[in-house]
Amino acid sequence: MASRITAVPAGISNAEPDYKTLEAAADWYATLRSDAASAADRLAWQAWLSQSEANARAWACIETVSQRFDPLRAGGHQAALAGIKAARQGSAGRRQVLAGLAGVFGLGLAGWMGWRHSALPEVLLAWGADYRTATGEQREITLADGSRVWLNTDTALRVDYQAGARLLKLAAGEILVHTAHAGDRRPFYVDTRYGRMQALGTRFSVHHDDGRTRLDVFESAVEISNTAGGVQRVAAGQRAEFTADGFSPVLPAERAREAWRRGVVVAENITLQALIADLARYQRGHIGVAPEVAELGVMGVYPVNDIERALAMLESTLPIRVTRKMPWWVTVEAR
Repeated sequence: MASRITAVPAGISNAEPDYKTLEAAADWYATLRSDAASAADRLAWQAWLSQSEANARAWACIETVSQRFDPLRAGGHQAALAGIKAARQGSAGRRQVLAGLAGVFGLGLAGWMGWRHSALPEVLLAWGADYRTATGEQREITLADGSRVWLNTDTALRVDYQAGARLLKLAAGEILVHTAHAGDRRPFYVDTRYGRMQALGTRFSVHHDDGRTRLDVFESAVEISNTAGGVQRVAAGQRAEFTADGFSPVLPAERAREAWRRGVVVAENITLQALIADLARYQRGHIGVAPEVAELGVMGVYPVNDIERALAMLESTLPIRVTRKMPWWVTVEAR
């Protein structure tokens, strides 16, 4: 197989490439990685790459996703795990460890922290989390007070039960919580970096990512306090999103936000784009949706542990086709 092709100018924007440019980049990547790639192909690719910043951004995205499926550089995975072990034993500060791991993989610290499609976020999540799941994995745990917590794909959770409070710290991902109803009078909290949620004897889900925290409440109520000091109460059957300094309007809770613990994604007349975005969380790689089919309405129940079957189900009921330029690059387009 051809060696890695890297020719992205320094200082390019982080703006998301559009669908057509991403697909063109994927075509070039597939061409250049094939055994039949010629010098003329490489020259034509370089000409395409230099045409616009959008092309360079798309190429950077392709390279980032592809790294998820190539061996980690220079035995980096073992070195990373060694760094995590050292950090847990207190032999290095957190920033020292992050900087060291960045050096292992030949990246600047800021670039490493943003390498979202690589194996590195999973390595980072492993450090400092009491419980975690990998891409496509789900897990159920029972806490000391009898509360039950389900972890969805790519989730990292810390548990801090103290004399005065029961605290969960969600670093990333999604959890479903059934709090224990009897005996324990300590307040039950879930923290993300955007604020704190206090359960008021309840069942609820929390999904946290880089942009916001989402709360869906299925029983009783949860009170949110964001880091700016705002407070919002969310009752059973409602959902809300919040950031460090604001709240979304309260909307109806979605059944899909607790259905995932049964290994399915429930689509209740949502767009194809929204469904694919949810399914894509359960596999490594990229699933793109062409604009002309992105707004198609979808209903149904789709398995999260068999994305190929889920895509086949969609292909059989909608006017779409699923193509694969590479095993890790899937495109959904009009038939």
